[in-house]
Amino acid sequence: MKNLKYIVFMLAMVVSMGVKAQKILVQGKEYKVKGEKIFLGKEDVTESLSSEERQNIKSQLAKTIALEKAAKEAKKAEKKQKKAEKEQKKAEKKQRKQEKAINNLAKSEKKLEKETSRYNKLKANGALSPQDEIKWMNKLKKLREKISKARKKVK
Repeated sequence: MKNLKYIVFMLAMVVSMGVKAQKILVQGKEYKVKGEKIFLGKEDVTESLSSEERQNIKSQLAKTIALEKAAKEAKKAEKKQKKAEKEQKKAEKKQRKQEKAINNLAKSEKKLEKETSRYNKLKANGALSPQDEIKWMNKLKKLREKISKARKKVK
């Protein structure tokens, strides 16, 4: 893909270097302006045109060049704006991801607190068998690990 872009760019450069004459359409006739000379087809008509006609052709050429330049500038500005919008979206996505990580951390901490409280109540009432106690310890350990991972994501 990069090679294709490079080839197209080089081709455009070669064409623009080879064509130094500017074409302009005035009153249905296509003139070519090379420096101070004006051609109609391949014939030099600079001397046969009145000064008013020459001035008109040159002013049309200047307008055309200005429009082309403005179009290029507009295209550059549009490209710059698209890049800025892309960066903005990227920043917003990063912000949402950070907020989600913070919410997940808060939920995990709340769940650990709730489960720890529940475990302590059951233990105080003597309602836990040794096997249940092992299950609760594993459950609480997993919740602590989940909180640890969530904290890493927040940082």
